[in-house]
Amino acid sequence: MFLEGISSPQDLKKLKLEELPRLASEIRQRMTEVVAVNGGHLASSLGAVELIIALHYCLNTPRDKIVFDVGHQSYAHKILTGRNKEFSTLRTYQGISGFPSKDESVYDCFTTGHSSNAVSLALGLAVARDKLPIDEYFKVVAVIGDGSLSGGLCFEGLNNAGHLKKDILVILNTNELSISPNVGAISNYLNKIISLPVYNRFKQSLEQFLVKRGKRGSRVLSLANKFEEGLKGLFIPGVLFEELGFRYFGPLDGHNIEALTSSLKNILNIKGPRILHVVTKKGKGYFAAENEPVRFHGTGPFDIQTGLSLTKSSGGRTYTEVFSDKLAELAAGDNKIIAITAAMPEGTGLDKFHRLFPDRFFDVGIAEGHAVCFAAGLAKAGFKPVIALYSTFLQRAYDQIIEDVALQNLPVIFCLDRAGIVGEDGVTHQGIFDIGFLNTVPHLAVLAPKDAKELESMLEFSVKSNIPVVIRYPKGRAEVLSGKYPEIELGKAEVLSEGKDFAIIALGSMVKASLEAQELLQKEGLSGFLINSRFAKPLDKSLFSAIAGKTRFIFTVEEGIVEGGFGSAVESALGKSIIKIGLPRSFIEHGKRELLLEKYGLTAKGIADKIKSVLCQK
Repeated sequence: MFLEGISSPQDLKKLKLEELPRLASEIRQRMTEVVAVNGGHLASSLGAVELIIALHYCLNTPRDKIVFDVGHQSYAHKILTGRNKEFSTLRTYQGISGFPSKDESVYDCFTTGHSSNAVSLALGLAVARDKLPIDEYFKVVAVIGDGSLSGGLCFEGLNNAGHLKKDILVILNTNELSISPNVGAISNYLNKIISLPVYNRFKQSLEQFLVKRGKRGSRVLSLANKFEEGLKGLFIPGVLFEELGFRYFGPLDGHNIEALTSSLKNILNIKGPRILHVVTKKGKGYFAAENEPVRFHGTGPFDIQTGLSLTKSSGGRTYTEVFSDKLAELAAGDNKIIAITAAMPEGTGLDKFHRLFPDRFFDVGIAEGHAVCFAAGLAKAGFKPVIALYSTFLQRAYDQIIEDVALQNLPVIFCLDRAGIVGEDGVTHQGIFDIGFLNTVPHLAVLAPKDAKELESMLEFSVKSNIPVVIRYPKGRAEVLSGKYPEIELGKAEVLSEGKDFAIIALGSMVKASLEAQELLQKEGLSGFLINSRFAKPLDKSLFSAIAGKTRFIFTVEEGIVEGGFGSAVESALGKSIIKIGLPRSFIEHGKRELLLEKYGLTAKGIADKIKSVLCQK
């Protein structure tokens, strides 16, 4: 076993080149065994094993910097940088993160989890490096996937990097790109020549010689560059990057360690902005992930022998499934409804809509800002666009929400999945900021359903409205709570019960926990109002004021940041101090959703204990 002897990239360099494929196999086995138990992003990480081995083999990390875009392909990086023993704690509470984490290792430059930012981050490092003394020089590599290129931020970074001409290497990892054997062989041969030090020394000397010859030399140099560009253009899909100011190398077989390491050693010593294009297979080395790369992109626990999921259904539908089914039902009766997502059709449940109404479904790629502007254009023309995103990814489109939707007062519907605590994906993915940053935006209505039926009612309300609407709902199963389901009216809350000792104003997912908390308190002789707010914005100020006049203690409960969130808005509306129960203004670590809700007091017991502690003090 080679892997057991590796605790850092320095140990990796002790291996012979011919031993690296066996190491790659051991790493794949290790990550598959751990993800089978803990869940995680398996397919992408399996596909990037040889690439990450080659990078650490050729670079001097952590002095040299590797910046991962998103980071769901970085498991091999974690294993090779001293975290192999702890890898079994992947994505568990107080274990190692499923993404690169600056607080976890010096080998992780940044904590990353969102897409398309790696080139800009890497360029910033390169510019800073060039302002340091020469003896502090380090190499900078950004690793991006083809999905990253669908985000405009990536092209902004590439454009600026090409303009600044800094020494930076961008590795573009594409999955399943078909390369015919002949083209692949020619491409490998050309890249071997173009990346050789002797070739580049000759090219540099020739350029200097010709420049000194004045106009005639410049014309010859231009012809020489065009010849090289034309030669590569015959065989290589890199013209776009060349036009952006990068030297393009590739595509290379991303699973051929010998070719990767030999090319990397040469390319790393070439000056200026460079792109190395590698082609890998998602799920490489594990049959189930190779056959179903989408399912194994992010997976729960599974049986290694069969690849079948081990996640037991707790019965009932998830909020994602409720949304998916209801939107399809509404769209069947209204051809103005159009569904939009940003590279998340399966995760948001829009894959069903896509199957049923392909001409009214748009996956815009990892481009949330564009998705919102696109929806605004559709709404202006009289359609009813529904944008389905994870809460954490809506952050990427904040300007467009304000300028292109709210300012225009256009009826765009935002459906935010995974709002609140999402669990094992951790700090980069917790959907806990949306209430706070949306509450300040004029014209927007922000809703949160207490259960499955109310989500359906809110969707009906939204498609009938002529205002921009946001519906936020949590990860997991959608309960069906008992009680009446009156039609949704703008800014109107619902009184679920009455009492004398306190009042709970709960939002969305916290209504169920508050109901259960109320039952616990009733056993101790305490009774109170329970209000399902339904709206985080606009608030039912008249009802809340009336309730505040009947009881001294007002509690708000929300699955979001308290400061600047729902509770703060209620307190401001009432003009009196209340007790706000929710999440702290901090980045919430990874761990199971249930465990984190308990930690932060957002369970029935936690809410009941908080209410008792306040009542006992007064």
